[in-house]
Amino acid sequence: MTSAPARFIDVHILHCVPYANLNRDDTNSVKTVQYGNVMRTRVSSQCWKRATREEFQQRIGQAALRTRRIGERVARALEGRGWPAGLALRAGGHIAAGSSIKFELAKDKKDTKQIVPNQVLTNAMVYVPEPAVTELADLAEEHREVLEAAKDIKKPSDKSALPQDRIEAILRTRNGVINLFGRMLAEVDNAGVDGAVQVAHALTTHATDVELDYFSAVDDITAAWQDSTGSGHMGHTEYSSGTFYRYATVDLRDLALNIGDDPKAAHELTSAFLAAFIESLPQAKKNSTAPHTPPSLVHLAVRTDRPLSYAGAFEQPVRAGTEGGFTSPSANHLARYARAVNTMLGTNRILTAGWTSLDTNDLQDLGTRHRALDDLITTTVNSALARTTAKAHA
Repeated sequence: MTSAPARFIDVHILHCVPYANLNRDDTNSVKTVQYGNVMRTRVSSQCWKRATREEFQQRIGQAALRTRRIGERVARALEGRGWPAGLALRAGGHIAAGSSIKFELAKDKKDTKQIVPNQVLTNAMVYVPEPAVTELADLAEEHREVLEAAKDIKKPSDKSALPQDRIEAILRTRNGVINLFGRMLAEVDNAGVDGAVQVAHALTTHATDVELDYFSAVDDITAAWQDSTGSGHMGHTEYSSGTFYRYATVDLRDLALNIGDDPKAAHELTSAFLAAFIESLPQAKKNSTAPHTPPSLVHLAVRTDRPLSYAGAFEQPVRAGTEGGFTSPSANHLARYARAVNTMLGTNRILTAGWTSLDTNDLQDLGTRHRALDDLITTTVNSALARTTAKAHA
């Protein structure tokens, strides 16, 4: 039995998604990938990570804001405090122009050759806790007289009348969302945060086809005239369906570096992430497809050595069962691959492993079966953090 501390929690999911287009490219086409010499449907990690982050924020009661329009957001907050619109917008411009991040002026929508004074866009997206907007608005309040006497921001060379060190100190603030997902902001010293989670692109376990759905929209007034036929609009959209393999891992050491020695926060953030990643679903075209299925199988493993994806289980595409369906044979592929990997690498690197499923099949190679997802998550996190905390305090 290894005495090494828990380092990673690996999340393996099989998720059956019906007719949908969860993630589109720049031409509105379904995203795909060639894997195992066959075409698969793909959902990018960025897409599923955003869906996870939105669910995660709801679970922990914290939010983070990622935007190039931080100045406009602060201006709206100041208007809500009773500031005149023009002064609020000037303050927002000085906030956006007041850090090390380069900026540009927004263009007039009707005349793109004309810039709009004080509508400042940062060249890099800032990523801050939601309360940072209030803190920036408070800073503007503190310097209101200075802003009233200041000039508008009209060109990228204009200087902010607000203290840069105060603005950047606020841009460095973080909360649970940023501590878990990380932040890339190289323009502001010491603002970057290494994320504690890694998320893979989801891909179907089997070959898929992309289908074109032709549609038309009826013009209600035209339809009411008996002598008129035809539609008011026609078009087509791409869709596909399939059983996806999804994978993510939580680096417990990186999370501890971000939050410090805080076992309660580590438990809350890790549990919330696992639940959010497992239950989230990208919302593209949800009104026209409503593909709100639950995961078919969830497997969690706590490892001491390195993260370990099981995507290789599906390099040879899964074939449908005799009565159709890819989910059950995909689960069998996953279990066989886990057995092969654990035979080759050994099981002493695994502190705990468990799974839950909609199916009744017994997949002993995935560890202990749990009837409920909450029980699986709680058991996994308690085991992982008990070993991590004990080692840290040894």
